[in-house]
Amino acid sequence: ETITSKERKIKVKVAETGDERVFRVRVWNDTVANLTLMALGSSAPEILLSVIELISNNFYSGALGPSTIVGSAAFNMLVITAVCVMAIPDGEVRYISGTKVFAVT
Repeated sequence: ETITSKERKIKVKVAETGDERVFRVRVWNDTVANLTLMALGSSAPEILLSVIELISNNFYSGALGPSTIVGSAAFNMLVITAVCVMAIPDGEVRYISGTKVFAVT
């Protein structure tokens, strides 16, 4: 939270008066920060398992590492998304604002 809540000051000159105004803007986009932290947190065990297998096999990939990562990604995309959709109460509608970030992921 400390990293993702950082702000910086931006000085902008007002064209009509020539005065400078100071604005505080967030360094991180909240959606990108949350998606990145969730991805790291949910994939950390699989990545660690893959690295351990890689090191123990003299840096040759085994069957467990890649399969675990692909299976985890499929689970995250399908099951977690389905649970999030089903958690919305009947009669409520939710909209995604800022869909550009999903193009990156």
